[in-house]
Amino acid sequence: MILRTVDLTKDFGSLRAVDRVSMEIEEGEVRAIIGPNGAGKSTLLDVVTNRSRPTSGRSFFKSGEITRLQPFAVAALGLGRCFQVSKLFPGLTVFENIQIACISKGGMVYDIYSTGKHVFKKEVEALLHAIGLDQMTDELAGYLSYGDQRRLEIGITLAMKPALLLLDEPTAGVARAEGHDLMRLVKSLAANDGLTIVFIEHDMDMVFKYADRISVMHLGRLITTGSPDEIRSDAMVKAIYLGEEAS
Repeated sequence: MILRTVDLTKDFGSLRAVDRVSMEIEEGEVRAIIGPNGAGKSTLLDVVTNRSRPTSGRSFFKSGEITRLQPFAVAALGLGRCFQVSKLFPGLTVFENIQIACISKGGMVYDIYSTGKHVFKKEVEALLHAIGLDQMTDELAGYLSYGDQRRLEIGITLAMKPALLLLDEPTAGVARAEGHDLMRLVKSLAANDGLTIVFIEHDMDMVFKYADRISVMHLGRLITTGSPDEIRSDAMVKAIYLGEEAS
């Protein structure tokens, strides 16, 4: 087991956004988290990575507790996060965006005037090949398609050498074909590089096709977890998405 939460809770005043969520993620799996808008999915990722401190409950990553660690300390342990809105340097090249992440991981400082392409060149090229952007090395990040920007953001996060990668709606806003390409990339990272992946997604076709297991949230609560087949046939899940009462 690589990630575990115990009764994780987040309140915003009188609003309980995450309600006593206890969840276990096995190493190497691809886990989807689904639920209607406002279910608490993104807030859960925020709380796990300590971008938002939990009101109560505990989180464990690998063999240690991370509940009260600073976000940078959580990332340094190997818990990476890609956000719904891409966070790139649009005026720098694809190569430079990845290079900055490699330099940061190496404890160095990037200097736009003196840092040359020789710094971490092999590492950057390997990452660009892994994410399928090795033919776009000198393209400015701001001119990439949205799908390629998502690939680049994944590459930046991979440069930090995560063991677990959290993705917030990786296919949102991209063409369907690009979405499938992104999810195939995610699956290959899990299969070939041993990464554990947790992703939030609203497109059920993507969820059922690419997730090993699926967790369903509703009104801040984790209501069930199971295989794609189990979730597809679950009466409670059908009720939530169809707006009907479960029998």
